[in-house]
Amino acid sequence: MTLTVATALDLPADSPGGSVELFRDLYAGPEPLIPARAFMLPPHSSASPLPPGLETLPINGKCLDGPPFLTYVGALKQALHTALAATDVDVVHLQHLAFGATPALIRALPDHPRIALVHGTDLLFAGEHLTQHFVLAEAVHAASAITVPTPAMADRLATIVPDLDHSKIVHVPWGIPHHLLTTPLPGGDRPRTGPLRLLYAGRLTSEKGALALAQACASVPDVELSIAAPTAEYAALAPQLHQTGCRPRYLGWLDRPKLWAAFADHDALAIPSTTLEAFGLIGIEAQACGLPVLYQPVPGLTDILSDTALPTDLADPNALADTLSKLRNDASTLADLRTSGRANAARFPLSATAKSLTELSHAIA
Repeated sequence: MTLTVATALDLPADSPGGSVELFRDLYAGPEPLIPARAFMLPPHSSASPLPPGLETLPINGKCLDGPPFLTYVGALKQALHTALAATDVDVVHLQHLAFGATPALIRALPDHPRIALVHGTDLLFAGEHLTQHFVLAEAVHAASAITVPTPAMADRLATIVPDLDHSKIVHVPWGIPHHLLTTPLPGGDRPRTGPLRLLYAGRLTSEKGALALAQACASVPDVELSIAAPTAEYAALAPQLHQTGCRPRYLGWLDRPKLWAAFADHDALAIPSTTLEAFGLIGIEAQACGLPVLYQPVPGLTDILSDTALPTDLADPNALADTLSKLRNDASTLADLRTSGRANAARFPLSATAKSLTELSHAIA
C-alpha cells in the first residue's frame, strides 16, 4: 500500500541550503521518491519556477520569537488545514523541527503518526534561542519516530532535550541523486598546473566557517579560493573577506548541475564548518564526482567522511599549508582521495534514504 505523506518546510521555495535540496529530492519532481503533499513558502522571486509536485503556503511574516511567532504558526496551520483533508494523509513528516511549519503541522493534523527529521539548523537554533528550544522539544515529544542522519546528531539532540525517548531514534543517512553514482560528472582530476584551487560552496552563515578559511588562505602561498554562495550573503561578507587579504573568485550561487560541473575546475572542496554538520551532502556530492574533500573535523562530518577525506584545521594557516603542500607534492594523495571518496559516496544513494523513510512510515502508520 502506498502511503501519502504531508510535509512542509517554511522557507521560500527558491531558498538555498542542503535541507531544501534534500526536501526537493525526496518529495518533489514529476515522480517523487516519497509520494507527498509537500509545502513551502512562495519563492522570493516570481521568476523562480516551482518544482513539480511542490505546493506553496501563501503566508507572509515568518518570524522566530514572541507573540508574532504564535500568530505566524496559526496562519500556517490555517493554510495547511485549508489545503489538506485529514483523510487524504497517512503520515506526517516533520522538517526543521525548531521552526514554524512543524508546530503548524502538529496542530493541523493532531491525530496522525509523525516522523521527525532532525536537521542541523534545528539543533543550532534550539541551542541558542528559547522559542526554538521549546518548539524542538514539542516536536520530538510529539513524534512517533525521530530520524537522525548521523550519530552525532542524536548526541547533540540529547543534550538539548534531556528527557528524549531514545527508543524513538532511528538512524537514516541522507543521500545524493542516483545518477551521480551511476554516471558521475568528471571532476577533480584536472591537469595540475599553477596554484591549488580550493572550492567553498554553500551558505555563508557564521557556523559555516568561510571567513576563517579565507583568512587561512590569505596566509598560504599558491592557493586560490573560489566561493559559490548566495549573492546577498556574499555581498554582506565581501568586505570582511577582502580585509583578510584573500581575493576569492566569486562564482555566484550555482544550481546543482552547474555546481557539479564546477567541481571539475578545482583540486579540492573545503568544508570549514565550525560546530556541527548534520550530514555534509555537498561533500558526498563532490566525492561522487571525483573531487577530493578537505574538512574541519567536527561532529557529523567525521561520521560521514572519516578517512575518505582529509581532516584539517581549515582555520589554521599552518595546518592548511601543510595539507596543501602534501597535495602539491604527492600526486598519489589526490588520486587516493578520489578513489576513496567515490567509494564513500556510493554508500549514500538517495533511494536508500527514501526507502528507509517509507518503511518507517509504514511501521508507524
